[in-house]
Amino acid sequence: MALCREGEESDGLKMSANLVQELIEAGVHFGHRASRWNPKMAQFIYGRKNLIHVIDIRETIRGLLRARKYLKQVSEGGSLVLFVGTKRQAHGPIEREAQRAGMPFVSERWLGGALTNFRTIRSRMSRLEELERIRESDELSQYSKKMQSALNREYRKIYRNLNGLRKMNRIPECLVIVDPNKERNAIREAKALGITTVALIDTDCDPDIVDLPIPGNDDGIRSIELILKHLSDSIVEGSKQLTAKKEGDEEAAVAAAAE
Repeated sequence: MALCREGEESDGLKMSANLVQELIEAGVHFGHRASRWNPKMAQFIYGRKNLIHVIDIRETIRGLLRARKYLKQVSEGGSLVLFVGTKRQAHGPIEREAQRAGMPFVSERWLGGALTNFRTIRSRMSRLEELERIRESDELSQYSKKMQSALNREYRKIYRNLNGLRKMNRIPECLVIVDPNKERNAIREAKALGITTVALIDTDCDPDIVDLPIPGNDDGIRSIELILKHLSDSIVEGSKQLTAKKEGDEEAAVAAAAE
């Protein structure tokens, strides 16, 4: 099936045949039922098949390339990118790709104030580190069994909600989001702080609430994995260039000092 509109003049977008094939095989072009669509997504929709909207792969690639270029610049500049995806299908991919890129993530539940009340979140992180210290030492055995149980419950709860934010020692420059409908609170906080949002958006989403939309299936695990992999690749590439630049500057400084 041809998923790109015919008759459009080339606008300089180079569409790799391999990338197109990857996206189609992952089902990125499958949208929601036509009855559930958001009219603002009309510009990203190719057509309809069996009452299901089909997303224009050309638009997916355009959004993906823009996002990749931006994320590479962010990581090359040494800034943080926060991955956010709490729906069941996004849980695993969000964790894997954020860890591969060396970035913080939220995959369980968005804590209100994670960005706008960052100082409080950091204080809770200190509590997590304290509980880990207690558990790893002999100190835990000094408490009563009831207290041990309470401390273990507190640890599991804080770990589940905050473990992914350990590397967020400052406010991120960008959020990568899966399904903005699900993560409205995260988007609201990002907008309040002027943080850029990159999001995988399905046909039931509002593209106006994110800065860099990537139209695509946000319910399929393979679709989410593929999009996040490409975004993570660009962050890794930017980080490598930042490291190479720092090493080059250090070598230049040493050479200058030796003269």
